[in-house]
Amino acid sequence: MQALVIHGKQDLREETLALPELAAGKIRLRMAFGGICGSDLHYYHEGANGAFVVREPLIPGHEMAGVVEHDPSGKLAPGTPVTLHPATFGTPQQGIEDKPHLWPEGAYLGSASTWPHTQGGMSEYLDVDPGMVRVLPVSLPLKRAALAEPLAVGLHGIKVAGGVERQRVLVCGAGPIGLLAAAAALAKGASEVSITDVLKGPLSRARALGVQHTYRVGVDEVPQEAFDVVLECTGVPASINGAILAVRRAGIIAQIGMMPATPQPLALAPLIAKEIQMRGCFRFYDEIDEAIALLAADPRFDDIITHVLPASDAQNAFAIAKDSETSGKVLIELWP
Repeated sequence: MQALVIHGKQDLREETLALPELAAGKIRLRMAFGGICGSDLHYYHEGANGAFVVREPLIPGHEMAGVVEHDPSGKLAPGTPVTLHPATFGTPQQGIEDKPHLWPEGAYLGSASTWPHTQGGMSEYLDVDPGMVRVLPVSLPLKRAALAEPLAVGLHGIKVAGGVERQRVLVCGAGPIGLLAAAAALAKGASEVSITDVLKGPLSRARALGVQHTYRVGVDEVPQEAFDVVLECTGVPASINGAILAVRRAGIIAQIGMMPATPQPLALAPLIAKEIQMRGCFRFYDEIDEAIALLAADPRFDDIITHVLPASDAQNAFAIAKDSETSGKVLIELWP
């Protein structure tokens, strides 16, 4: 089978790999589209995603859509359109029995956080546990379905924040996750959604989605104490500090954007004085099912996808995905 394989920093190859025998209890999928995520960009451009270093050839990809190739149980017919929940949950822990995405020793498709690495879905075929498979409604095209995983991340942030219905919401960062979080906030009844970014291109894409107010960082003044909920999607200290100023007293910040595992320069005095709640968000649990329903109901999500390139042009796709001014979500079409 064909696959995209990262061997190290800026070393991405299209390779022919042996197709393994389908293991007992698995379903074989034929992949159609894979979205390039921030972690994929780090693995390609830096050879590592934070502390997780590429130590063996790694197939990236966890934002996937495709069709069933073979289900030995006979439950899913060949050609059934699907997307994936990319997590394998770890060991249950007391106090978080209802949060399996936080259990230790879990795995995620396309991740170097495990040894051996957990291979991802940017390959011609992928064998998965049946519990990872989500059958798509007929109204949801495969291309749009590749947004289900990142949209679920945004929906999880909204859930952690306690919901956004009738709330004034600020989204920090208009990259793909920020755009999806903003679209989700609009769909879930926020009274008003605003968004920030340092670049014009992402802000124009946010306006096309229906976001009411956009603020260009360094040019426009973001109102202070004006928002009930902030969905912080950058992980950049300056943006987090801005979120602390922008949220109202006793407001909530859902920290969706990941940060390096090192001390960060955050100005927390206003957070304390305003009794702001800052809540961490990590991946998601079951929000992918709601994401699929939202994607099926609203074709405007297609506007977040700015580029679709073939697997033979994957290096160019990764370069485009790094250019936030030009690109929103970049998809790779996987050997149609």
